[in-house]
Amino acid sequence: MIGLTPEQAEKEIKNRLSPRRYEHSLGVARVAREMAERFGTDPFQAYMAGILHDYAKGISGAELLAIAVRNGLLTDEVEKLVPDLLHAPVGAFLLRERLGIEDEELLSAVAKHTLGDLEMTVLDKIIFLADMLEPGRDYPGMERLKCLAERDLDRAMVYGLDLTLRYCLEQGRLIHPRTVKVRNRFLRALRGLDSMVE
Repeated sequence: MIGLTPEQAEKEIKNRLSPRRYEHSLGVARVAREMAERFGTDPFQAYMAGILHDYAKGISGAELLAIAVRNGLLTDEVEKLVPDLLHAPVGAFLLRERLGIEDEELLSAVAKHTLGDLEMTVLDKIIFLADMLEPGRDYPGMERLKCLAERDLDRAMVYGLDLTLRYCLEQGRLIHPRTVKVRNRFLRALRGLDSMVE
């Protein structure tokens, strides 16, 4: 159960985030709703997940890390060094704790929207990709990602993860090992290799 109207969710996010980040959240929500309609999942749920996906984005790295440590949300040492990566799982945690949201699919999509996961639902993929495809963004490869996301979520996931990895390499950033594992999982599935490896 979500327990919020879109207007309430928008107001909550507007009060928490910078104007630019609020506009980003609105854009993600709209893209997510369109993608949900295309891929046969709940447009309302997708819109709400899009609005709320950056709930913890305005929290400092030190506080994100403290919340994650207190509540057993850390999964890798990289998160201690790049605590902003924790805004996704911490956001999902806080949506449940502070707003009483109990929609497990929505919370999963929020928690997985930055790094992805080895197991992802259609909604998880939609929020991950909508975050990259929101109209305010502009980067090399975005148009190709948009074309892929209109036809095949799994192929779009591989390409989106490739873009993320390339960006991290070019910027000299640490790479979370889950990003590599998730990319390889999707690529193996697309190539029919999963059954040979399990």
